[in-house]
Amino acid sequence: MGDDAPEAPDVGTDTMGAHYADPTMKTVTPALQARLTELDPQLVSIRRDIHSHPELSWHEYRTTDLVGNRLVDAGFRVTRLEGTGLVADLGPVDAAYRVALRADLDALPVVERTGLPWASTTDGVAHACGHDVHTVACLGAGLSLAGYAGQLTDRGAAVRLLFQPAEEIVPGGALKVIDAGGLAGVDEIYGLHCEPTLDVGQIGLRVGPITAATDAIEVTVHGGGGHTSRPHLTQDLTFALAKVITEVPAVLSRRIDPRAGLSVVWGAIHAGGAPNVIPSTGLVSGTLRVLDADVWHEVGPVLADLVAEILAPYAVTHQIEHTRGVPPVVNTTDGVDVLREGVVMAGATEMPVRQSLGGEDFAWYLTKIPGALARLGTRTPGGPTFDLHQGDFAVDERAVVAGSRVLAGAVVAAVTRATGTSR
Repeated sequence: MGDDAPEAPDVGTDTMGAHYADPTMKTVTPALQARLTELDPQLVSIRRDIHSHPELSWHEYRTTDLVGNRLVDAGFRVTRLEGTGLVADLGPVDAAYRVALRADLDALPVVERTGLPWASTTDGVAHACGHDVHTVACLGAGLSLAGYAGQLTDRGAAVRLLFQPAEEIVPGGALKVIDAGGLAGVDEIYGLHCEPTLDVGQIGLRVGPITAATDAIEVTVHGGGGHTSRPHLTQDLTFALAKVITEVPAVLSRRIDPRAGLSVVWGAIHAGGAPNVIPSTGLVSGTLRVLDADVWHEVGPVLADLVAEILAPYAVTHQIEHTRGVPPVVNTTDGVDVLREGVVMAGATEMPVRQSLGGEDFAWYLTKIPGALARLGTRTPGGPTFDLHQGDFAVDERAVVAGSRVLAGAVVAAVTRATGTSR
């Protein structure tokens, strides 16, 4: 991509205004649309700034400051969380109805390989999952809605923006936000996640589960170690670890109902440092993912017993760390309907999507209150499909604009529904 911001998607005021029968909303939505259009180039610029300065989980200080300062200037009441992250409120404190939007701030320990002018300037850290897009889409929705504060007050409604840290680690920052009271007084919550298999301007929606439960697992193995010429006089730890690597995914699939959609994949293996030395310790770590929430609650003891059985013949000792991560994101029907209205107002295109094995700690919010998560298309039509969590991951920047419009539209739709406006 070049240095100039790409042309924003064409979202006409007729689309925004004519969707509502209520004449009050007809006067609000064109103004909101005009503000969104005014913000488009600013949002692309802010996204490039954040993208070039990525920060790892729990260290999103610069990003928190940038977002917080913009929201304070726009009239939001901003509360910094301990460390990083913030909560921003617009509308009456004692509102009878409050809708929330959520974005995540953190980047990944990945080396960026896009070669873009706004590529990461931080060694070994990159926004390879699109959280910079999430952040700026939510910020853009908030900045556009700042001019909507009077209508919110008239309707007894309020908007809350949650910018959470540490989505990429287990357990994630959503729990910190909840513990800090981020959902207090909130009735519904909405969010977006980048989807590189959808074209920019396409929004993926699904009622029910849209992501999987995701846990972190680590198995550490200990043995006597020794020389590779005398494996019979040692505990051959490397061989034992290899059995864990290959047999846990295979055997677990025979212990768990295959309809649960369970997957164990290893991401890191560490053992030894010389070809003729049997090491005394080694570990393997990865993720356990499952589509079925009930099985997610039951799989822990099964996994622990299986690892013990696999290692028993090799006379090694072991520890297993099974860190519960996130449940599936389960979208409510009403929540998807609200996002669908936001898609219409944004001039975007709804696309059906299937449940994925990816995890998202947005799920924790939906265990407390209703709402929905949408998939935000980031692929340039006709262009390559990038994979998340890879150094070459790049987005069509028009996705930032589309995301901000969908989220702003969802807030208008949610407030309209909650305050009893005729359709």
